[in-house]
Amino acid sequence: MRRMTTHTTAVSGMTLDRAGIEQQLAQSVHHFIDCAFDHADLSRLDLQGCTFERCTLALTSLFASKLARSTWRRCRAGSADFESVDAVDATFEGCDLNNTTWRRAKLASVTYRGCKLTGASFEEVAHLGLSFEDSLLVGADLRGFSFRKAILKQLDFSDAYLAGCDFRDAVFEDCSLRNATIKLAKFQGTDLRGADIDGFTLSDASLLKGAVITYAQAANFMRALNLLVI
Repeated sequence: MRRMTTHTTAVSGMTLDRAGIEQQLAQSVHHFIDCAFDHADLSRLDLQGCTFERCTLALTSLFASKLARSTWRRCRAGSADFESVDAVDATFEGCDLNNTTWRRAKLASVTYRGCKLTGASFEEVAHLGLSFEDSLLVGADLRGFSFRKAILKQLDFSDAYLAGCDFRDAVFEDCSLRNATIKLAKFQGTDLRGADIDGFTLSDASLLKGAVITYAQAANFMRALNLLVI
């Protein structure tokens, strides 16, 4: 059984459904610690400026909720629905966001740091100023994203869908693009020396025109094409 504690502006250890969180918000509570919202319908709620620490939101619906300036620390929200949320200036740190949906969300100036976003879908999002750092984006759908001139650190894009992404003049540091789908992506001026590009095919070669890679990467790429580099 969860131990419940309450304070003037924070609650801890509670299991909350939609009615429960609305009651807390009405009492000016905006800080939730170790709370469970699993499977709850929290769609269209105003959660602006709220802080969630170590909360669980598995399969929770946050559809079209207002999450601007919210903070999420070490939360677990596998398969949660963030479609059409307004999360401008929100911060996600150390969160498990596997298989989450962010379609048509407003994510300007959002920060994801140390997060698991495997299988996450970011179709048609507004993402000016969004940043990822030290995060897993394995198999994520990031079609059409612009990472132009970004410094990308410790990001795993393995098997990600990166069609139409703009990586021009970006710098990869300790990243992976292994087996990613990169059709129509732009890499002119991109520094790929800090990226794993194994799995790229002959059809991908023209997309890398103008990118910077190491001799070792070039040799591995040629071997993948059955060409001998001596």
